Amino acid sequence: MTFSRIFLDLDGTISDSKPGIIASIVYALKQYGIETDPSRMDMLIGPPLRESFKKHYGFTDADVDGVIYKFRERYSVKGLLELSLYPGIKETLAALYEAGKTLFLATSKEEEYARQILDNTGLASFFTYIGGADLKSGRLSKAAVLRYVCETNGITDMSECVMVGDREHDVEGAHELGMPCIGVAYGYGGRGELEQTGADIIVPTVDDLQQVLLAN
Repeated sequence: MTFSRIFLDLDGTISDSKPGIIASIVYALKQYGIETDPSRMDMLIGPPLRESFKKHYGFTDADVDGVIYKFRERYSVKGLLELSLYPGIKETLAALYEAGKTLFLATSKEEEYARQILDNTGLASFFTYIGGADLKSGRLSKAAVLRYVCETNGITDMSECVMVGDREHDVEGAHELGMPCIGVAYGYGGRGELEQTGADIIVPTVDDLQQVLLAN
């Protein structure tokens, strides 16, 4: 395998965004009278929030826009700053960039937030393109985001592409486009979810991720 074009997820792969996301979800649900246990909400981090709110809390298509609005009300001001980079990830991105790899961000987070986060953390310069979800256009699934990034950058040959992510939708989205997926077990999904979904390679640490990507 040759991985010259690397597509990376954000939450659970590059950054531990759990504090800001969970606090903003708790805030949004509270506006609807729903009390939650923050310690049992990891399953909400990574997949599109619209689908998570419907699946786990019973919101209808008609109601989910309101809870998304409330989530953004807090997240856009405080939540997107409440994160930390995984140890070694900045050095890994720098090593890949210096090795001539082309890096793309492909996240289910809204694109405007993803751009702010990479700017704030000093990572934006490593990426050729930063792609994310867009509520207005309906670009919500990981497959849709990957397709958008590929089309925007004129990528049609998937033979040298790879997706790196921590959740099942990263694996499924990559496979839908015909590219392999490296699952990072240090993220929110864990090895079990990645194995069950069929990740092509699973790495336990950021150092292992760097070694795999530089070796291919």
